[in-house]
Amino acid sequence: MADCANCGSYACRTNQKEKAPPDCPMNQFPEAYEETMEEYLKPETLRMARAAAIVEATGYGKWTRLEEIIEFAWRMDFKKLGLVFCSGLRAEARKVAKVLKAAGFQVESVCCKTGSKPKELLGLKEEEKVRPGTFEPMCNNIAQAKILGRIKTDLNVLMGLCVGHDSLFLKHSRAPVTILAVKDRVLAHNPLGAIYAEHYYETKLAGHKKPSPL
Repeated sequence: MADCANCGSYACRTNQKEKAPPDCPMNQFPEAYEETMEEYLKPETLRMARAAAIVEATGYGKWTRLEEIIEFAWRMDFKKLGLVFCSGLRAEARKVAKVLKAAGFQVESVCCKTGSKPKELLGLKEEEKVRPGTFEPMCNNIAQAKILGRIKTDLNVLMGLCVGHDSLFLKHSRAPVTILAVKDRVLAHNPLGAIYAEHYYETKLAGHKKPSPL
């Protein structure tokens, strides 16, 4: 069991491990941290962890996430970036690609509908489509990952993939992945808006009924 979200001490932030609650992962799984440090000492992992920490400190409260991605990729000496985007954000993707190219990167972009495969191939019924009665191509995130794998991108940047579709891409990506933006059609792609406006969304969030598993 791990329940850091409800911790009252966050002893890990102050190196006061004696104040950690009994169910703290540091108390429950000490061996995991030894294994973790072995992984961090591998040259490529160490380099990435150092670059991430330096970008965090240098741009703290100053750089936008897009700037952080550029700075991180520079420090890692990445040359070829994959831009993985939802077709609904194609206008935004075009602008992001322009910015990344201006920063000196080779940008390889693949949209989610690539392949134009009908959703029926997934076993979806007509009423399970967004717009029943029309042709709807499936979001082909595994193809996005496979294509960028063939191109041999150094880093893939996710932009606006749906819940679950992002999971499929992350599962199949050959290169490391970072996320520029996530999809939330209700909150202008700012999902934490539901948390910051919790008093307004509390009833809405609590009212969801769990469907039967597929």
